[in-house]
Parts: sequence; structure tokens; C-alpha cells
Amino acid sequence: MPQTPSQDLDRKLEKLNKINAALIERVERSVEQQGNAYSLFTAAIGLENQVRQRTDELQEALERLETSNEALVSARDEAERANEAKTRFFTAVGHDLLQPLHAARLTVSALGESNDISENRKLADQIDHALSSVEDLLRTMLDITKLETGVTQPAPRQLSLCDLFESLEVDFAPIVAEKGLTLTVDPNGLEVVSDPSMLRRILQNLLSNAVRFTETGKVRLHAERHGEEVRVKVTDTGYGIPEQDRDRIFEEFQSGSNVRPARDGGFGLGLFIVKRMAHALNHLVSLDSKPGVGSTFIVHVPFVAEASSSVDKAKKAVTRKAQYGFADVHVMVIENDESIIAATTTLLDQWNCRTFPATNLQQIDAYISTADQPPAIILADYHLDDDECGLTGVARLRSAWNAQIPAIVITADHGTESASAVKTAGCELLCKPIRPAELRALMQHLLS
Repeated sequence: MPQTPSQDLDRKLEKLNKINAALIERVERSVEQQGNAYSLFTAAIGLENQVRQRTDELQEALERLETSNEALVSARDEAERANEAKTRFFTAVGHDLLQPLHAARLTVSALGESNDISENRKLADQIDHALSSVEDLLRTMLDITKLETGVTQPAPRQLSLCDLFESLEVDFAPIVAEKGLTLTVDPNGLEVVSDPSMLRRILQNLLSNAVRFTETGKVRLHAERHGEEVRVKVTDTGYGIPEQDRDRIFEEFQSGSNVRPARDGGFGLGLFIVKRMAHALNHLVSLDSKPGVGSTFIVHVPFVAEASSSVDKAKKAVTRKAQYGFADVHVMVIENDESIIAATTTLLDQWNCRTFPATNLQQIDAYISTADQPPAIILADYHLDDDECGLTGVARLRSAWNAQIPAIVITADHGTESASAVKTAGCELLCKPIRPAELRALMQHLLS
């Protein structure tokens, strides 16, 4: 039976619908496959990025581990070198301590057998020299220990090289004169930033070496400004230092071309202290030397512009000049040991000071109630009888006259607690036994 046109059209439409459905299904499958491929592609990229990131992290961890291992090896090597240095140091110290003690014992024996007054005086001088050598070495050992353990911490501040140089000139003038040398000092009116006591010790050691190793000629202490730094120079006309020895002389117990400790009054520790203190202060120390001509040690210190006016400088110069001989300077001495008071009074009398001793706080109160003026400076022992402290006496004197009277605390206590208390009280610290020249220089500095 023949199909009508309508039936034929329906059949064609049904066929087209089937074809269209098949095509749509095929397209959907293709899109889905492409989507899956894209997802896999993006997932692969993500995984690759994660792998790269983890690889970088692993590499960084390995580099940190390698650096850490190198640091550990370096620290171990440094500790071993430090231990070896300490062994060498204390071995040499033990030997050098025995030498002057042995000399002192022999001299004491000779002194006991001698009846000649002039000979006795000579022997007494020899004993004093031997004991001074022991004192120098023990003091140096203490300084090194304080630096190594961090007890001594720099306290940089602005300071005038004029005051510092004048103090050093006073100390070294008689030593230089005795040796027939010439000492010139030129601070050039400069001011720097440094720890006053540590910088003074550095220059003191450099000057001491310059005088010791110079037979004829001169020693010069001078300062020059170069940009933002001041170069403090100690120049001598001594033996000079060979180039091969210029690094080694800054090690302990080294002296010029001689690898043994110096036997002419030094122990080869002066430049070692200079190096350690300069390192603590972050000051560079350099050397220019020519054998047979002389040496110049240079300390590079930060420069600071002077705040005071020319009028202030003139007043300071007049004050320093007027007080150079301590003419009629009133000094309060707080000390519980009568023998030390007697010795201190004798010394201060030679410096033209007027001494007012006090052995306890009650005598200080009595002085306050009767004196018509405050002392110009106070010398106080840290430990007094009955657990009293010299700082209490300093505080009472300052409070009575409402003035920050300069004070020097003198003690045999080398602990950090007492040092901290003295610093907090705004006082200077000297450790027993003290040197008269050191005390005089510090008094002049505080009174200037």
C-alpha cells in the first residue's frame, strides 16, 4: 500500500531525529572526553608545580643543612683553637708568674742577710719591681677574662680627646723623661664616640709598647680626622716591626720578632689586649712600620662634632690648668681600714689635696653637719664595716649638697654585682690594688 505524502514526511522526520540524536550523543561524548583530557592536563600541571615546589623546598633544606654543618664545623674548629689558645695562655702565665715571685723570694732572702742601708733600699726596689710585675700580669689576666666572659661591656659615649690625651701625657711624661725620650701630644681638638676607659687602656698599652721598644728619639700621640672617622696614632722611632711579624704580634705572648714573652718589663700581652678591646668596641687597629725607622699604630674611632662653643672650651682649658696640681682640692676618703686611710692621705697630701677621712657612715654625717662646703671629689671603698656600703656614703654627701659630686669607688671585689651597682650610682670604678698614676689621671679627668 503506497504511503501518503504525510506518512513519508513523518518517516523522514523520524530518521532525521535519530541521526540528530546520534550526532548530539557523539558530540557530547567528544566534549566529555575533551573535558576529561583538560582536567587531566591541568591536574598534571598542578602536580608538576607541587613536585617543583617540593623539590625547591628540599633543595633549600639541604642547603640549610649544609650551611648548618659548615657552621658547626667552624664553631668546633673555633672552640678547639680557643681551647688550645687558653692552654698556651695559662701555661705561659704560670711560667711568667713564677719568674717574678722567684726573684722576689731570692731578694727577700738577700734583704734579710744585708745590713747595708743603701743595699737594702736597692733590694726593696727589686722586690717592688717583681711584685709590680705579678700585679701587672694578674690585672691583665683579669681584663682578658672579663672580655672573654662578656663581663666587660663597652659603654660608648662622646668624649674629648683633649682630656684623654692630657691624662695619658701626665702618666707617661716621667717614664719618657727617665728614658731620655721626647713625648708630644696633639689631639687636634677632636671628639669621638668610644668607651672612655677601654679607649684609654688601648692607647695606654700602645704608648707603653712605644716607650719600651724605643731607645732614642721620640714618641708621639696625635689624632687626625678623615671623613667620618678619627685616626688616633701612636708613633715611635723604635726598632720597627718586620712585615712577617705584623699579624703575630697581636697574639698573646708575642713581641716583635721574638716569639717568646718579652723580658724587659712586658709579657707580650699589651697588643693582645688592644686587639680584643678594639674588637669589642668595633674599632679597627692598623699598623704602619718600617724596621729600623719606627712604627705607627692607628686606632680608627668614629668622629663626632663637638657641641661646646669656643667659650666653653676656653673655660674648660682654664679649669684644667687651675686643677693640674690639685691645689687645695677637698677629697673625702671613705675607707674602713686605717692603714689605707693613712697611705691615701699621705699620697693626696703630696698632690696638694685636703683630705677628709671617714671610716663609717656616722663620720660622714658628722662631716655633713660641720663642713661649710662639699668635697670636690669622693674616694670610697665599696665594702665598709658592719655590712655598710661606700655607695651609701656617696649618696648622702650628694644629697646633702644637692650636687652630683664626682666619686671613685675603690674595691677588691671584682664581681659583676658591685660593678653594676657602681655604674648605676654614677660613679667610676677602680679595682684594688690601684696605681697612683691611674688614680691621679682619673681624678684629673673627673675634676676637669
